[in-house]
Amino acid sequence: MSGHSKWATTKHRKGALDKARGKLFAKLIRQLEVAAREGGADINANATLRTMFQKARDASVPMDTIERAIKRGAGELDGVRYEAIAYEGYAPCGVAVIVECLSDNRNRTGAEVRSIFSRSGGSMAEPGAVSWQFERKGLVVLGRSEDEDRVMEVAVDAGAEDLSDEGSQWVLTCAPADLGAVRSALEAAGISVTSADLAMVPSQSVPVADEGDARRILRLLEALDDHDDVQNVWANFDIPDKVLEAAAG
Repeated sequence: MSGHSKWATTKHRKGALDKARGKLFAKLIRQLEVAAREGGADINANATLRTMFQKARDASVPMDTIERAIKRGAGELDGVRYEAIAYEGYAPCGVAVIVECLSDNRNRTGAEVRSIFSRSGGSMAEPGAVSWQFERKGLVVLGRSEDEDRVMEVAVDAGAEDLSDEGSQWVLTCAPADLGAVRSALEAAGISVTSADLAMVPSQSVPVADEGDARRILRLLEALDDHDDVQNVWANFDIPDKVLEAAAG
């Protein structure tokens, strides 16, 4: 996890937090259902569903499980109706946090998320209090061995906006609607894609240099991300590699 990578720190940590494969599957299945319900079951016509489908395939979710989730979302099969909810708050040191959930009970989820913030030294905020510091983007991660000029040539033609060097990897940024096209263009050109996903990218960050502060922030994010209804946790802290490694150890 890189201190330079303001968007990816919690996202990379999420891979370690979802230790149970079944738990990861459950979160992806909810995302598929909601995407199908909101935009229809046609992957070619529903860009969000297409992105969620690829995420599920990348995580090795069985194809029949994916198909059933899409059918439930489209109303072809009975199932629980999930609602997309975003909560905003602050971690220690004034770090802004956005928590994206899919829930079948708004009141229960809201109370439990608020409790997690409170127990972990953070606080909930009113809607809009921190979201203005983030912008939704499509992010494509590539191995650092890929040729920079070649990546830019292919990706820009497909709609990519920027390419950043994150140390051990390249990260392409694009508009959410262009995520599928950018990934497809890269793969068609023989460029290996590590991951492609939607993210809330912070426009400004909070430097955190103290190991104790970093540990308290990570503890809150871990607790939030471990909740069954939570799909993503985004935060705008910038922790140096050495401090992050020590705090996460």
